[in-house]
Amino acid sequence: MSNTNKPKSTTSRILLSIAITLVFALVYFYVTLPALNLHNPAFYSFVFICLLLYILLAMILTGFSAGQSAISFRDFIQFAKTQSKVVVAIVLLLAVFAGLGQLISLPIFRSSSYYDLLTVEAGDFSTEVTQVSFNEIPMLDQSSARRLGNRKLGELADMVSQFEVSNDYVQINYKNRPVRVASLEYGDFFKWFNNRKEGLPAYLLVDMVTQEVEVIRLANLGLEGMRYSPSEYFSRDLTRALRFQYPTYMFRAPHLEIDDDGQAFWVCPRETRTIGLFGGSDIIGAVLMNATTGECVYHSVDDIPSWVDRVYTAGLITEQYNYHGMYVNGFINSIIGQRHVTVTTQGYNYVAMNDDVFMYTGITSVSSDQSNIGFLLSNQRTKETTFYSAPGAIETSAQASAQGVVQDLRYTATFPLLLNIAGEPTYFMSLKDGSELVKMYAMVNVGQYQIVATGNTVAQCENNYIALLAENNIDTGDAISNIPTDSQHHAEGIVAEIRTAVIEGNSYYFIRLEGQTFFYSISAASNQNTVILNIGDSVSISTSIPEDESASILEAYSLTIH
Repeated sequence: MSNTNKPKSTTSRILLSIAITLVFALVYFYVTLPALNLHNPAFYSFVFICLLLYILLAMILTGFSAGQSAISFRDFIQFAKTQSKVVVAIVLLLAVFAGLGQLISLPIFRSSSYYDLLTVEAGDFSTEVTQVSFNEIPMLDQSSARRLGNRKLGELADMVSQFEVSNDYVQINYKNRPVRVASLEYGDFFKWFNNRKEGLPAYLLVDMVTQEVEVIRLANLGLEGMRYSPSEYFSRDLTRALRFQYPTYMFRAPHLEIDDDGQAFWVCPRETRTIGLFGGSDIIGAVLMNATTGECVYHSVDDIPSWVDRVYTAGLITEQYNYHGMYVNGFINSIIGQRHVTVTTQGYNYVAMNDDVFMYTGITSVSSDQSNIGFLLSNQRTKETTFYSAPGAIETSAQASAQGVVQDLRYTATFPLLLNIAGEPTYFMSLKDGSELVKMYAMVNVGQYQIVATGNTVAQCENNYIALLAENNIDTGDAISNIPTDSQHHAEGIVAEIRTAVIEGNSYYFIRLEGQTFFYSISAASNQNTVILNIGDSVSISTSIPEDESASILEAYSLTIH
């Protein structure tokens, strides 16, 4: 009786073992989603686990362990040798293939190939890096954008109970403005179940200049909700949908971008290995998935649409440059002597130029003597990378200098952005309070990081910085404010009234000129002339033209007493 349910032949037992293994493999693949690609280390793990499961099942079903309370490792090996020779041969072949592939991928044998992963051109800072307009300078970093985005969602009663905001605030250019875009996510499985039919109804746009957060409701754009995302389940999960359409492709982490019409797309960079079997990670294309329909279109790196801003991640670019800088004179030199060996500094930022997003990072010697020899700008869509020689302080030293000026306020500086201010390489930082809100701005000269200017607006900060450059006998040429000419307002007159106030620890002076009904606001920190100002003095005041012409207070960025 007990033997009637057992397989009646060796063939049937083998077929049953294969069937169970295949079912396991399908479930395992559905959950882990490894790329079926010989360049993918996870593929080998997937195959090894499935084959080992088959051997174990075959042992049990053929009665090899009958009468034993447990299967020992020795029993397992003995069975594999005698009755699973083909499977063992496959395992050994894959292991040898992977081992050799790993060996020939090592930099000790292929240092020149690692060096060539990134092509770096030399550039001239003063002529190629133009002074950008204030409406192109990002004022927020990712953590500040995340804080603002979460606060905005909390104001929306119809969304906050069902959705959360993704932590991945990606910086892009949208309609010639630097913004960070973030998708919504379902709060949990049950909230997904209740809302899955309509999909995610919106995404967030954080303007990195004005610091305004906008909830873009797709219905208002005539679009349907996002039904494909990392927070979906089953077949609409982003990674799973990609894997079943492209089973052999390896992908870097997908991220959200939007086209010129506001349609959300998942940009999924396709990765390959160019050195040996596992070395030399690079991007050869990208799949653009419509977040609403799940429709996918593959583009090679030479055919990426211009509205896509990020294909090459900052992590990949810094990895490739570190190989480039490390193996400039071969593998042995990278360890002994280290002549001309350079690496990136510990951090990076982004700057918008020519409707593209460039990653910025500093370059320092491998010995790291707290100074930079220059910096990189790399286009995240094309990977065109340029090195600019600009010796000076590393970014962390600049951050410390900026924070030292406002140490009484306990502000923290964002990772610096390198700008061309009056022809000088200049670190620009936002200064944040404990709530991650931007309160002030700082500029630090790269060559002389003791030259630090701050301001409550970028215009004030720049004018103070240019004045400090002049005081330190640094030629600024015909440097002028970064504010467009048609947005400037200059007033001259006699001071009729002065009022003062302390706002967030800073002394502000509110000045009204004769014949005017509104006041000009300027801080003593940005212009010390305000301290000695008297009623009756003749002054010149510069400010930007307000959008609201009825404003009773205008923010000034310079004041001169005649």
